[in-house]
Amino acid sequence: MLLSACAAPEVPTGINDPYEEANRRRHEANKRLDAASGPGGGFYAEVPAPARQGITNFANNIRLPSMVVQNALQLDVEGFAQNGWRFVINTTVGIGGLFDPAGALGLYEDPSGFSETLYVWGVGEGAYLELPVLGPSTQRDAVGGVVDLVANPYFYVTGTAGTVVGLLALAGDRLNDRVRYSNTIESLLYDSVDSYAQSRLVYLQSRRRELARGKGGEDGFLADPYADPYADPYADPASADPGQATQPATEEPLADAYADPYADPYADPYADPYADPYAE
Repeated sequence: MLLSACAAPEVPTGINDPYEEANRRRHEANKRLDAASGPGGGFYAEVPAPARQGITNFANNIRLPSMVVQNALQLDVEGFAQNGWRFVINTTVGIGGLFDPAGALGLYEDPSGFSETLYVWGVGEGAYLELPVLGPSTQRDAVGGVVDLVANPYFYVTGTAGTVVGLLALAGDRLNDRVRYSNTIESLLYDSVDSYAQSRLVYLQSRRRELARGKGGEDGFLADPYADPYADPYADPASADPGQATQPATEEPLADAYADPYADPYADPYADPYADPYAE
């Protein structure tokens, strides 16, 4: 286990979706639920932004003890120290995590969880899943999410009242994400030709990139690192704009085939071409 934690796990490149039929049904149910809540995040968008941010700060803070445990299991010393100090500072100076003084000091969260621990230990991501209400996931991420919730020390220290408050904060944080990214989410769900396939593609790409970069793996699952993750996977590539250059972004621009080879490169581009060059 210790040796596997030091290695860079392989990142899958394909889409494993044996439960697509059931996933699509849950996806449509999630879309109906989202549409019923109203545009832009529904009622939660009416909550003042400072209050939403305070709830998100609190939710992020109660996740930190579980992250610290996972950092230790991953032998991630830097993440262990960073998340540990962040929890101490925000819990004390930040009044239980409602504020984020640690972030103001440049001490940001090092995201982690049991799913990342499984990834470091070499456990595959499994099949793609569309979870009720929660949306896109994988079998590994679903198991990791349950373990993170059940094994979080916060819920055992604070008792029943703390558990209720914590669960409400976690739900509020998800709703805040829906408000913050409303334009992207609504475009993905309601403007795509196949919103299920598009959501699946975006989730798997972003999740695999996050794991590979965060745990030292190779970010090689995308053939084109500059590809638009929100592009329609069913779009006809032949319909691309023929006027766009196809060379890599790091190369020099294409030369103008109609440029005059005898033109003076130092000539004034604003000079009158009909002016008498001998006139005073």
